[in-house]
Amino acid sequence: MKNFVVTIARGFGSGGRQIAAKLADELHIHSYDNRILKLAAQYSGYPEHYFKEADETLQGNLIEKQLLALPKKFRTSGHLSRFVSDDRLFDFQSTIIKKLADSESCIIVGKCADYVLKDYDNVVSVYVEAHRAYCLQRVMERMDDITLEEADELITRTDKYRADYYKYYTGGNYWTNPVNYDITINNSRLGDEKSVQLILQCMRIKFGDEWYEEYMKSIGKM
Repeated sequence: MKNFVVTIARGFGSGGRQIAAKLADELHIHSYDNRILKLAAQYSGYPEHYFKEADETLQGNLIEKQLLALPKKFRTSGHLSRFVSDDRLFDFQSTIIKKLADSESCIIVGKCADYVLKDYDNVVSVYVEAHRAYCLQRVMERMDDITLEEADELITRTDKYRADYYKYYTGGNYWTNPVNYDITINNSRLGDEKSVQLILQCMRIKFGDEWYEEYMKSIGKM
């Protein structure tokens, strides 16, 4: 297996993005979140022929450089607005995700990546959720001047946005359906560190002991 991808879908406030960052550090790979959306938005603003021409020459390492040149978003945010579809933007986003999966080992957070890469055999797909009280606590710790009621509304609206987004672009599938993923994690029971270890074990089971040991040795973990 040349490279691998871990996709992480997550409920708002569950800690999924933080798990992705910790897992990326553990595996010495990049974790991509909103930078994929930003790059896709840039491409979608160009005339159609521009991306068709670029698509013939763009390789994964160039996509990687473009993504890493974009600023990371560290501040917790959410969606208070309703989901509005943008098929052109999603098409560009899907192309970027597939090029990444073909060319480098990485983690992709959100963006229906599990669905986009459903036919790839080098992917482990993960869904992270947590109890409401746990999500509320994490949101309030990471956002300044937000009340409990505001945090609760933000979680509700953001999860509704993500569910509508997933349903639209997957042709009616449910975002929280466990059969969409290789593994579903309740992070309020495990916490970030143990969740990372559980994903690593899932990768070992799916890709095999030989692959796991060889990869870990290559990054100095064994």
